[in-house]
Amino acid sequence: MRNLHFLKRSAAALLSLALLVIPGALRADNRWTMTDDGGIRWTVGQGQPAHEDHIEMSGRRVSVVLRYGVAPDGSLVMNKSMVWPMLRTIPNNTHASLMRRFAWDAVRDIVVRGVRVNVETVESIELNHGMMTVGSRLPEAGLRLTRRYFPSTEKPMLVEQYRLQNDGRGDVTLELPCIHTLYQTPPEQGVRGSYTLVCKTEVKQSAVVLKPGESIGFSACIQAYSEAKGEKEFALDAETEEQARRSLAAELQENLILESPDEVVNRMFAFSKLRASESIFETAGGPMHGPGGESYYAAIWANDQAEYVNPFFPYEGYEYGCQSALNSFRHFARYMNDEWKPIPSSIIAEGTDIWNGAGDRGDAAMIAYGAARYALARGSREEAEQLWPLIQWCLEYCHRKLLPEGVVASDHDELEGRFPAGKANLCTSSLYYDALLSSASLCRELGQSKTQAATYRRQAQELRRAMESYFGAEVEGFHTYRYYDGNDVLRSWICIPLCMGITERAEGTIQALFSPRLWTENGMLTQAGSQTFWDRSTLYALRGVYAAGEPDKATEFLHFYSNARLLGEHVPYAIEAWPEGSQRHLSAESGLYARIITEGLFGIRPTGFRSFDLTPQLPASWNEMTLRRIRAFGSCFDIRVSRQAQGKVLVTLTDGTRSQTYKAKAGETLHLKL
Repeated sequence: MRNLHFLKRSAAALLSLALLVIPGALRADNRWTMTDDGGIRWTVGQGQPAHEDHIEMSGRRVSVVLRYGVAPDGSLVMNKSMVWPMLRTIPNNTHASLMRRFAWDAVRDIVVRGVRVNVETVESIELNHGMMTVGSRLPEAGLRLTRRYFPSTEKPMLVEQYRLQNDGRGDVTLELPCIHTLYQTPPEQGVRGSYTLVCKTEVKQSAVVLKPGESIGFSACIQAYSEAKGEKEFALDAETEEQARRSLAAELQENLILESPDEVVNRMFAFSKLRASESIFETAGGPMHGPGGESYYAAIWANDQAEYVNPFFPYEGYEYGCQSALNSFRHFARYMNDEWKPIPSSIIAEGTDIWNGAGDRGDAAMIAYGAARYALARGSREEAEQLWPLIQWCLEYCHRKLLPEGVVASDHDELEGRFPAGKANLCTSSLYYDALLSSASLCRELGQSKTQAATYRRQAQELRRAMESYFGAEVEGFHTYRYYDGNDVLRSWICIPLCMGITERAEGTIQALFSPRLWTENGMLTQAGSQTFWDRSTLYALRGVYAAGEPDKATEFLHFYSNARLLGEHVPYAIEAWPEGSQRHLSAESGLYARIITEGLFGIRPTGFRSFDLTPQLPASWNEMTLRRIRAFGSCFDIRVSRQAQGKVLVTLTDGTRSQTYKAKAGETLHLKL
């Protein structure tokens, strides 16, 4: 007992040290700043060291990872990793999207006063409206150059725009490049034979004399198509493409608007909505949300799509996102069976094949959790009735996988064996628990048996007790959870029960999460003592700490994390992992970030097609916060939370022209109906 007491005191001391050190001492100066029009900008100063980064952008038929930066001589570094998800290669597996990298730069083919451009100095790089804009100078030519890069919303192409302005005192003679280069891929490497790739420019006037103050623009693109699919080379209209990209970004920012005193969090939330929503591909199997990362396209996963991002789309009101969510659940439903074999972890190759290489990862729990939450928040009886057989099947599958100890068995978790997960892990049981509660609410909305709803609630309570008995433990001196039987090292996924409203061990779990054993300048380590971090666990942890009623701690670390991801060295989105994947901007992680706000900070939990629980967690440093134009539950409404005297908050719910106000204690749950 003396040793245990010492460990607890040591853990508390470590936590105190972490809270003092992490938010301040580990925060470096930001490379990026926020702009007044909703973007972020890197202003490149003279003498700054070279720096490179990468960002992924997606349209319905293409994705691109721009590897960009500034070289030691001040010139632009730009490499374009192109991905065409529906141009399938052989073998037609998870990673079989046509991919090519291009260092082609049309600027290097510009001729100024008879000499090709070879000196460039970058002044700024800006990210906004789903586009990258680079401002630079061509000092030898006396020209200012603006470049813009973005994917087409509908076509399989990357669009590039260039504008040259004479900011000198004399005339400048220019020759702009008229380029049209074709490549043919080997026919034996493509599912539909050979594919055609095109690099071309669109120039209205090749030779021009720019007087001082005058400017001229031209455009370029990289595209690919399949003649076997009846496609031909796509025309390039850069202005129309730019407007379409801006319209998409504007549509995503018109709804679900966060207004809080923390402008960094507000801006990160806005960026996250774009990344979570743009990575949906128009496949032969319908719209399929894809993680991206130059690996995962035209396919769906039980974690990334069903669990992470699908429950978010109804709040945003992005119809194409909701279509992709429903489509993904329909694909999973194809694999229900009477033998109770597990549903595949992933459905790949535009819906024509599966990947199940890690066995049962708890995928049924992931699907039931995501589908039930999605159905309630979407507020559509028709969609819920379509999803109900899948949800029921997944719940029964999990029930049949219960061990004698009462928790759910699975071969792995979503990390697929990268770290040990035992024969039963905390994550799978937590997801099943939440799915049971949501499904009980769905029973009522769909007019199902009251006995069935009661059974789900009873099973949830039995599971909760079993989880406490099986997973509850003292780990490294913290009163928290072991992730699996035999686990004696802290794991980041101990946060999962908090997100599901299981708070028996909240205090010790929060101490463990924010201790130096798990928290680093890059967020949460997957396992104490390792160097590996996956943002998904950090994002779940922040949401869980809000749900556990600790908004001040959560907000401090949310700001720190958001500042690093939005304005630091690798921007502007949540990332997948490190060292694996080189911190790719996988799309569903941005959905998890957004859910910190909707389900954590504001504490929205669906309870019906037109009802939800609201547990706002207003931090002590904020006087008010507002979430405007929430599009869930078949409505469009605002929630405003403002501080009142004596530990109370005033909640104003505005639904159309009707406003309702509620006074509640801080952290109290309100049961609201639209």
